[in-house]
Amino acid sequence: MTTVLISGATGQAGRFIAEEFLATGADVIVMGRTWPAAGFFSEPAEWVAGDLDPDHDFGPAFDGADVFVHCALAHVPGKYRGGEGDDPEGFRRANVDGTLALMAAARRAGVGRAIFLSSRAVYGPKPPGTVLTETTPCAPDTLYGQTKRAVEIALAGMASDRFLPLIVRATGIYGPAGPGRAHKWAGLFADFAAGRAIAPRIGTELHGEDLASAVQLLATLPADQLGAHGPAPVFNASDILLDRHDLLAAYAKRAGIAHAPPPRADATAFNAMDTARLRALGWRPRGTLDLTGLA
Repeated sequence: MTTVLISGATGQAGRFIAEEFLATGADVIVMGRTWPAAGFFSEPAEWVAGDLDPDHDFGPAFDGADVFVHCALAHVPGKYRGGEGDDPEGFRRANVDGTLALMAAARRAGVGRAIFLSSRAVYGPKPPGTVLTETTPCAPDTLYGQTKRAVEIALAGMASDRFLPLIVRATGIYGPAGPGRAHKWAGLFADFAAGRAIAPRIGTELHGEDLASAVQLLATLPADQLGAHGPAPVFNASDILLDRHDLLAAYAKRAGIAHAPPPRADATAFNAMDTARLRALGWRPRGTLDLTGLA
């Protein structure tokens, strides 16, 4: 049986990944500062203390682990881009140095595979209509994107025939939140229901369950199917291009709200993500907006 250690498993993306591995019968170890409330996960999971302080000894946490999935991010609550707040150096230290300390501990402990949850933010701005492939040059313009990219580069230097790091560049993640948590659009839905003005916006989205299925696939496929794209293979993970007009129109229909959604945003300048690499491995996201479980 596979044992998977997941950092950040109580976060929005990490919870989906933990649930995916639990559903497949893996032994799941949750790493975090505090143990989540009873019933947060659908099945029992072990907990180990851990954080993103690069000075800590992470070695014991990896005892018995076969796969490490790193989803943790130190940030201002509710923010990723701009999540450094007024402490950019602390943000970089935790999310670059702390992440790489965890990866080094995993490699020393004999963990064979590590999956790093990166972001489309590593690409930075591109000309209108540019399709983002994994070989598109990266030029992140935010500290969030720069920290993710710094980890990606370092992971390529850590790879060996015994340690395979994999990088998942994910777009925005949506879906039902864990018990006691609010989903990412809860505030937006509340503002719309109250008749407040909503600014037009468009962006790519990926259901958390589809992200989790991608991570589970990358964790279990034979290494010779994954290593054809360099020492730390990169995989884009994205699904739908979603306009707030369509999102709120769908929500209005479900909730019985009569007023109109905001105007459509200009989609001509947006950069879609190509996911052919993941799809070639058999990954199939749902391909449509899924509001199940989102009140």
